Amino acid sequence: MKNLTIKNTKIKFPIIQGGMGIGVSLHQLANAVAKEGGMGVLSSAALDRILTKRYGKKFTTYEAVRKEIELAKESGGAIGINIMVAVSKDYEDSVRASIDAGVTAIISGGGLPLSLPSIAKPKDTALIPIVSSARSLELICKKWEKQGYRPDAWILEGPLAGGHLGIKIEDIDKEEHSLENLLPQVKEVAKKYGDFPVIAAGGIVTSEDIKKIIGLGADGVQMGTRFLVAEESGATYDYKQAVINSSKEDIIVAYKPGSPCGLPFRIIKSSPMYKSILERKRPPKCNMGYVLGRDEQGRYSVCSAKEKNDTAFCICNGLLSSGGYNTEIEEPLYTVGAMAYKVKKIQPVSEIFKELFL
Repeated sequence: MKNLTIKNTKIKFPIIQGGMGIGVSLHQLANAVAKEGGMGVLSSAALDRILTKRYGKKFTTYEAVRKEIELAKESGGAIGINIMVAVSKDYEDSVRASIDAGVTAIISGGGLPLSLPSIAKPKDTALIPIVSSARSLELICKKWEKQGYRPDAWILEGPLAGGHLGIKIEDIDKEEHSLENLLPQVKEVAKKYGDFPVIAAGGIVTSEDIKKIIGLGADGVQMGTRFLVAEESGATYDYKQAVINSSKEDIIVAYKPGSPCGLPFRIIKSSPMYKSILERKRPPKCNMGYVLGRDEQGRYSVCSAKEKNDTAFCICNGLLSSGGYNTEIEEPLYTVGAMAYKVKKIQPVSEIFKELFL
């Protein structure tokens, strides 16, 4: 396996751990991946609440993001952070805190990060968009050129990824939108704007998967679900067991009802929260406000899950519960990649790397 170089950082193994929120990708997991020679990645989602509960004192978003990065960096290695565009209320504070903390890379998806380079001077931090088509890459490159910046790398997320998907619900199963077919198109755009690395994501679980996609031209891979069930992962034991016990048929793309972000959202259909929503057992319990949009007065108050669950459900509380938080408020919601059923054991990150690279 070749090394992966992003901006000024050389990564021993061409692997980026997926930034899984809420509370799954914390400093313990990111630190373990970085120690083994990959890029460990935090999720910025709800870090203010997570650290407030952990330390028993109030943290702002800025303070929490900076603190978690500092903890993740303690043993050295490459550390990234995933910041969703859809978490708009906290987005800019998360970006500024990450750069101030000297994070290796900001990975941003869940919408198009069109203004990312303008939020703060990146300094040594790499800026990495995560989107699902050559067309999106072209748009971002053009917008970033006007801001005097180009992507330091690009994560191409295919339709088999977990969590929010950047592909229309009607296109998810089409062969033309497979990772293998999208990769050459994205590589061409990357060459046009400076030939930066393209990282493939979605459905990559085994060493053979890595070798196959790198053989097709990817410079590296991003893997989330494989690390979801690592011993160092912040997912609850029940969450990890749900992944291990899942079959191919258990994994679905939820959409109407789905995420209030409006994007298709891959989950395990037996997730307690999702089952309750379908059975209409109770009204929404939406009180977190992480994916709020602006109303006509510019206030962050709009969420399609706040009033009813016919088209959207409250992912904030469900995902917090799947990390062991807010369990008294909401049942857990388990999000996974399409190939989660192939993962059959909980093991430390060090053993995962041995299986992947020895």
